[in-house]
Amino acid sequence: MISFPLGVRGRRLLAAALLGVIVVAVAWRHASSAGAPAPLRVAPVVPSTSPARATPGAAAPRRLVVDVAGAVRRPGLVRLRQGDRVADAVALAGGFARGAERTAVNLAAPVADGEQVLVPRRGSTAAPAGAGGAAPAAAGPVSLASATVEQLDSLPGVGPVTAQKIVAYRQEHGAFRSVDELDAIPGIGPARLADLRGLVTP
Repeated sequence: MISFPLGVRGRRLLAAALLGVIVVAVAWRHASSAGAPAPLRVAPVVPSTSPARATPGAAAPRRLVVDVAGAVRRPGLVRLRQGDRVADAVALAGGFARGAERTAVNLAAPVADGEQVLVPRRGSTAAPAGAGGAAPAAAGPVSLASATVEQLDSLPGVGPVTAQKIVAYRQEHGAFRSVDELDAIPGIGPARLADLRGLVTP
């Protein structure tokens, strides 16, 4: 390769050409950046403050009202939830009072709405007073869910052996759901069941 010496004029032309290239490059870069679209800004997502809707299938637990009477510290109405037991009702009534016949009460039995849980006193054969302090009428129906052996024995046609069978059935199967369940007790046939209707309640 043969190089020719540049004169003053040639160096000036070369410098002018380089300057022109630089100006063109700067101008092209500026034009490219000016024409580029602005960066997209994404607005932050703000969580909704509206209250959540209740799930249609979710239902509030059913409330039960039970009358706890007899030898408890605070006899009266107590409010329970579906599936609670006699033990829960007695606890809400303050627990057993002094002299309560605990063995006559099936604490594991489930309770039903409107039921009366009767806790007898030791040695008593009659149903104890309720929340108001007045003794129930002698002709009142006997609750199969809480009656003692003595109370069941006082029913017509029910002796102490059958009364004990009724209590044992209740302890094994839970509270009676209807008077017709007495038909499952050995010694109680259709005729005796008909005599007991109106004298007992589930």
